[in-house]
Amino acid sequence: MKTQSSTTQANINPEKAFEILKQGNLRFVQNLKANRDLLSQVNDTKEGQWPFAVVLSCIDSRTSAELIFDQGLGDIFSVRIAGNFVNQDILGSMEFGCNVAGSKLIVVLGHSKCGALKGGLDSDAIRTTGMNNLSHLVDHFNPIIDEIIKDGEDRSSKNADLLERLNHQNVKQTIADIRNQSPTLNALESEGKIKIVGANYNVETGVVTWS
Repeated sequence: MKTQSSTTQANINPEKAFEILKQGNLRFVQNLKANRDLLSQVNDTKEGQWPFAVVLSCIDSRTSAELIFDQGLGDIFSVRIAGNFVNQDILGSMEFGCNVAGSKLIVVLGHSKCGALKGGLDSDAIRTTGMNNLSHLVDHFNPIIDEIIKDGEDRSSKNADLLERLNHQNVKQTIADIRNQSPTLNALESEGKIKIVGANYNVETGVVTWS
């Protein structure tokens, strides 16, 4: 498979970028890989890069975007943070990827059994560990948990139903945050120059479902 160039990137619209990732995950699940010479791609990208998509995913070791979407060097910008949420620095990275480097698609990729979201459900226990930075991170999910938890429901990582609902709502909230907190990306989407989509990766099957 050819390395992305300025020409191939220019010929990819948001819908085509979306389809490329869909087909890539299908190959991954079928244990088929596109034929790539990665060392040649190193040489092809030495003077520049023209990725067609930005993928925001969790740091979870099972969720490497390049692998689960069967992409090569120079194909995607991969942004990773525990719990796949955005802050100003991540939004700045996305603005660079789309408005400067020309990517056509932003994917917010959640995943099942997310440890960061489990931490959000168990945040009281985490505070007792003295890991203040981790506590700060998992507290990010409190407003979402408060929104979706039912009266009398067990707030715990052992509550699999609540965890999965949190996973999906967190993706939706992150997409809303991108649109609300980045006028640049919101405008690009409104103009049809990019597409912002949500997705979820199943760590048991390797399948990505799209929302």
